[in-house]
Amino acid sequence: MTNPDTRTQILDAAERLFAERGYRGTSVRAVTDRAGANLAAVGYHFGSKGGLWAAVVRRVIEPVNAAQTAGLDRLLAETPTPRIADLVEAFAGPLFDVTPHGDEDGARTSRLIMTILSDPSEEARSWTGPAEDSVRDRYLAAFKDALPGLSAHEVEFRMRGLLAVTAVDRVDTYNHDLPADTPPSAATASRRFALTFLAAAMSAPPTH
Repeated sequence: MTNPDTRTQILDAAERLFAERGYRGTSVRAVTDRAGANLAAVGYHFGSKGGLWAAVVRRVIEPVNAAQTAGLDRLLAETPTPRIADLVEAFAGPLFDVTPHGDEDGARTSRLIMTILSDPSEEARSWTGPAEDSVRDRYLAAFKDALPGLSAHEVEFRMRGLLAVTAVDRVDTYNHDLPADTPPSAATASRRFALTFLAAAMSAPPTH
């Protein structure tokens, strides 16, 4: 097996550190020390710390966005007005697929997603581009059609809640070891429980 190239080593190290420490808590030197690279390599491959953050986030988010897009395309091909429960599964379900139970990489991905959602710094929120905006806007429109009584602001708030609750669940599942005799179906059950809860939350009456 060949060793990862320098760019990949930096991405791997940065993903771990950003997940553990957040954007502001992670220095470029800490990343290069963990990656076994020199400081200039970050500038060469990514331009800046912000460029490195964007590359790490996109590496994690792009498979999720692709699955979300495919799920919404499938639903809209079947009906112009998908059920809320189906929209929730298509939107939140991919997060369960990239963060499987018992998988350390999955837990790290969950922690990173939590950081992406919660980090208030402008630099940490500047990574999104047209592809991410398109996925968000398409789901926002679909949920608005399914929930005509809600304002766009409340629909968007609930969509962020779907992502946050799912990420918290994945981190919590990893941090609490299940008994050795726990059947594989337990992970599937957890997914069903979460999606049922999220569908109910998304379907709640408007806030007055």
